[in-house]
Amino acid sequence: MGVLFTGSLLSSCRESTAPNAGKLSGRRLDRLGSNLVKLGPLQEPDANGLRLAQGFTSRVIARSSQEPVPGCGYPWHAAPDGAAVFTAKDGGWAYVSNAEVGGGGGGAGALRFDADGQVVNAYPILENTSANCAGGSTPWGTWLSCEEFDEGRVWECDPFGERGPIVWPALGVFKHEAAAVDPVRSHIYLTEDRGDGLLYRFGPGAFNDQGVPDLSAGRLEAAQVLDGEEGRVVWHRIPDPGGSRRPTRLQAPKATLFKRGEGMWFHNGMVFFTTTQDERVWAYDVETSTIEIVYDDNHFEDACLTGVDNITVSAAGDVLVAEDGGDNQICTIARDDGPVPVVHLVGHDGSEITGPAFDPSGARLYFSSQRGETGQSEDGITFEVTGPFLG
Repeated sequence: MGVLFTGSLLSSCRESTAPNAGKLSGRRLDRLGSNLVKLGPLQEPDANGLRLAQGFTSRVIARSSQEPVPGCGYPWHAAPDGAAVFTAKDGGWAYVSNAEVGGGGGGAGALRFDADGQVVNAYPILENTSANCAGGSTPWGTWLSCEEFDEGRVWECDPFGERGPIVWPALGVFKHEAAAVDPVRSHIYLTEDRGDGLLYRFGPGAFNDQGVPDLSAGRLEAAQVLDGEEGRVVWHRIPDPGGSRRPTRLQAPKATLFKRGEGMWFHNGMVFFTTTQDERVWAYDVETSTIEIVYDDNHFEDACLTGVDNITVSAAGDVLVAEDGGDNQICTIARDDGPVPVVHLVGHDGSEITGPAFDPSGARLYFSSQRGETGQSEDGITFEVTGPFLG
């Protein structure tokens, strides 16, 4: 992917010599897709202000402060942010999106689609929380909504609104950003949106009769990348996940600092995540416990991808990264090329792209302009782009 990096690329003010990032092996590169780098140039903006490659089309599916389905009783929330898609039993699906609104005005809402891809309902699944930025889906079919402030917590939500949300302080009380779940080991990985934040991993202590992990208790750990050992990671326990005595980021003195951890996604044995402050995309291999930098915009002249933030992976294995700033693009990164734009949102200079996620077929990509054309959180817009994402 892009350039294979060596040298001291991880940053930590706790150590005089930063750890070595290592190199991506050929075996790992084979797990990543490169279909979207062949899209070709983006066309002129369409009626929705989106520049797309030939063969792709767009539509607006929701606007903040307006009911996506007339009469549904739920105006789409302000400041739509992190998101995921969940398959329904009737062949439809739900697109779940956070509301990054502070002061108890946040939460999460859902757009319900039928099997033909039409929006048939919209409803809240979490209310009266704060700064719900990103999060992550679970293999057992729930949404983990993460609060982005110093006392932020993780709320587990039902994407279809049939069960009420549950808060899980055992996953840490800190300035959360995103989460990703290893479906084999049931580990939950978490990013922290601070310049001196950590990379966390939660291991549940018990499971119910259906094999669903109990998130009320377990082991929260922070990652340390060992210097000079090709990116090998060891994990240190956080003794007080609730941070009642000391902030979690200060409870593991040997842990490596990551500069504003942002979006995160699990795919094919790898946890991809971004760090905004140093413009990097990382990949952690859960099998080998090693970590790599797979994109660093400092290694590309005139890089089209800056302000790395939310991230997703297509069914074909293409890694897509949304920009917070930059040119308001979603770009793909591949093993032999630099970043390639897939979507370019025009005329939304005061906004950012959030919540990229694919429908179950892999042919529809959803995302939002968090603050729309006006730059105001109550004017967010959520889009759908349809096309040959799988080739």
